[in-house]
Amino acid sequence: MQDIDIVRLGPAEGPRLREVRLRALRDSPDAFGSSYDRELAFEPETWAERLANPESRWWVATRAGQDVGLVCVLLEEQGAHLLSMWVAPEARGAGVGSRLVDEAVEWARGTGAGRIGLWAVDENHAARALYTRKGFTPSGEIMALPSNPALMESHYVLNLVFRQARRQDVPAVVAMLADDHLGAAREGDPNDERYLAAFDRIDANPHDELIVAERDGRVVGTMQLTYLAGLSRLGAERCQIEAVRVAASTRGQGLGREMITWAIDRARARGCAVVQLTSDKSRTGAHRFYDSLGFTASHEGYKLTLG
Repeated sequence: MQDIDIVRLGPAEGPRLREVRLRALRDSPDAFGSSYDRELAFEPETWAERLANPESRWWVATRAGQDVGLVCVLLEEQGAHLLSMWVAPEARGAGVGSRLVDEAVEWARGTGAGRIGLWAVDENHAARALYTRKGFTPSGEIMALPSNPALMESHYVLNLVFRQARRQDVPAVVAMLADDHLGAAREGDPNDERYLAAFDRIDANPHDELIVAERDGRVVGTMQLTYLAGLSRLGAERCQIEAVRVAASTRGQGLGREMITWAIDRARARGCAVVQLTSDKSRTGAHRFYDSLGFTASHEGYKLTLG
C-alpha cells in the first residue's frame, strides 16, 4: 500500500483546493451542506479567501502525487468546527479519514480550543463510525441538511481537554498517582521502566484507554477506562473507571467533574450498559463527589494484595 501524506494547503493553492473540493461535492453530494453547482460558480478570489482566513486551516491527503482526501478546521466562538471532510473512493478503507481527523484535531487542540464539533449526515454510517472511534459524541442537536432537507444530520463534539495518553506522558501520570497518602506508599520512580511496560500493554489493548487532561500544554488529570465484556445484562459491556487523579495545582476548578462526565458520555456512546468504579474507604471526599454525580454505593468491594 502506498504511503499517505497529510499536507496543509498554502495561501496560493486556491486552484488545488477548488479541484479537490469540487471532486468531493460531485462524488458525495449528500455529505455536505453546499453543492457542486454552487461552488463551481465561485470566483478564484473565493478559494483564495478560504485559504487566507487566519481562523481556518485546510489539509489534503495525498497518495502517489494525487489528492485523495480533504478536511478543514474553522475556529469559532464556541470552539473549533471540523468541516469539508472527504476521502476519495479509491482511498477509502486505508485509514485516510482517520489521519485527516487526527491532523485537524491536533491543530485545533494547539490553538487552545476547548472542543471541536462537526455535523454528520445520519445515513452516512461510515463517517459516524469514524467520528465515534475518534471520541466524538452526539451533542443532541439535529437539523436538516441545507443542501438536501430530506436528509437529517446530527452534531458531534469532541472535548479537546481530554486525549489518549502518550508514552511521554507516563512520568506526569505516575506523579499524580503518587500525590496522595495512599499513592505515596505504593508508587515509585516515575521513570521506572515497569511503568513504561505497563503503558505499552494498555496502549495495545483496544479495551483499555489511559486518558489524560491537558491544559496549556501540561498534563493535569488522568484516569483509566476499561471496557469489560460479560454475560450478565444480556451480554452488555460495562465501563470500569480507575485511577482518577487531578494535579494538585488544578484541584477545585471542576476538572474532576468534567472528567467523569466525559467518561460517562464516552461509555454511553460506546453502548455500555453500566459505568462502575471503586474508591478507597478512606477517600470520604471522593465518595461525596461520586454521590453528587449520581453514582450509588450499591456493592461492597474486596481486594487481595498479592506479594
